[in-house]
Amino acid sequence: MGIQVIQDKCTGCTLCVKTCPFGAITVFKKKAVIDLHKCTLCGACVDACKFKAIFLEKETAQKASAADISGYKGVWVFAEQKKGKVQSVSYELIGKARELAGKLDTYVGAVLLGHSIEDQAQELIWSGADTVYMVDAPQLANFQDEPYTTVLVELIRKYKPEIVLTGATSIGRSLVSRVAVTINTGLTADCTGLDIDKEKKLLLQTRPAFGGNIMATIVTPNHRPQMSTSGIR
Repeated sequence: MGIQVIQDKCTGCTLCVKTCPFGAITVFKKKAVIDLHKCTLCGACVDACKFKAIFLEKETAQKASAADISGYKGVWVFAEQKKGKVQSVSYELIGKARELAGKLDTYVGAVLLGHSIEDQAQELIWSGADTVYMVDAPQLANFQDEPYTTVLVELIRKYKPEIVLTGATSIGRSLVSRVAVTINTGLTADCTGLDIDKEKKLLLQTRPAFGGNIMATIVTPNHRPQMSTSGIR
């Protein structure tokens, strides 16, 4: 699943920019550029492009529905740390995760990556996490895309969380976009609202669309985990 601009066909007409409900497209040197951190693969730009310069590859509904999501449980928060201290946005998201987990009758997990961070794991428990998945290694002391992505992907594949939340920070956006692509799941960026559809047990991810004029609610019905970046309290 992915999207790309076919450079030879793109004229820089800006039709896709005006159509994108998530502000994910800009024009640079007369060519469209898609911000994959913001893109939700909705396909609006594909329909708008008169030159067929945007290619969107999606799985067929039959293939997508075949994924087994029955074994996924838990609401996880990536506990972003800097210089050995968990950032405040992570504690705020643990509070939201506690609310979501209550509606799903499941547990709250926190993922903590770093070095010499044992004391921060206890802080996360006191703040509402039921379980902390801590990986302590010198090479994880400071955020780096590749090692952090590798570790988080391995944890997700092993423990199968239903939902993964990260802060809408530069680190959070960079990390989970790579993770989502690697494990082939959906990601909604910069959510301002998170809730649960109790009947379908889906995460309702709300974010501004069409330049902020309306709010869009996005779901990930066929893949797990459901992933979101958010700055909500």
